[in-house]
Amino acid sequence: MKTKLNNRQRVKLRIQKKVSGTPERPRLAVYRSLNHVYAQLVDDSTGSTLTSASTLSKEIQNEVKSSEGKVAKSKIVGSLIAKKAIEKKITNVVFDRGGYRYHGRVKAVADGAREGGLKF
Repeated sequence: MKTKLNNRQRVKLRIQKKVSGTPERPRLAVYRSLNHVYAQLVDDSTGSTLTSASTLSKEIQNEVKSSEGKVAKSKIVGSLIAKKAIEKKITNVVFDRGGYRYHGRVKAVADGAREGGLKF
């Protein structure tokens, strides 16, 4: 039986066949739940997460509470992940949309990361 989750998992696997992260150019993976957005930089050669950010992160808690809407919160998460990546001297990344359409919150994370200085 095909459900939304099964379809997203199939698309996600199809994307991950083509997109993989290296230490020089890690994968920026995005996950969105009903209320929150999570982003992490992943080095697929070692299988480790280099850094992560979410709407639950302590650094941006005040900004997230004062912003209106999930898209605005997602953009803040994108700028935070970019700031953390630049601190680790990472400027180039590969974007992994996680099986979601490049629209709304996923696009906002990407836009925030680009504005923060990351190159896709």
